[in-house]
Amino acid sequence: MNESKSSKEITLIAAASENNALGKDNKLIWHLSEDLKRFKRLTQGHAIIMGRKTFESMPGALPNRKNIVLTYNKYYKAKDAWVAHSIEEALSLTDGDNQPFIIGGGEVYKLFLSIADKIELTRVHSTFKADAFFPKVDSTQWDLIEEEKHFSSTDQPYDYSYLTYSKKTQ
Repeated sequence: MNESKSSKEITLIAAASENNALGKDNKLIWHLSEDLKRFKRLTQGHAIIMGRKTFESMPGALPNRKNIVLTYNKYYKAKDAWVAHSIEEALSLTDGDNQPFIIGGGEVYKLFLSIADKIELTRVHSTFKADAFFPKVDSTQWDLIEEEKHFSSTDQPYDYSYLTYSKKTQ
């Protein structure tokens, strides 16, 4: 694609249900505190790229990360975040970070899927009604390299698994 992409490991990070549901009405559908802790641990100190709606669904820019908002709106301003208007511009803002994370939403995941190197997916073992979905992970394009299962508990209402995928080398 371009020079800045070659030395980076672009990673999609998401929590999606069995039917690939991500969210509804610009909100997360479930609350898994252990998954949120894992998200924080993996993304801290890195650039995170998200769509405008994802950014606006949060209380503010995520701390200890370079927040980059991807939007078609040329006049959009985001408090404590960088704004980009193309994949290339968003990636150029990640210079100095060898593992930028794509954190959503559904449309942004679709834009980056073909150039991503890795997927960190929390698979919530249930189905939900949603209006935002994670793209299907095609097993001809991706290898599942790690899987860690977790069972529901009093504070984790659903069974879930951490799945790590690596893009197959062509």
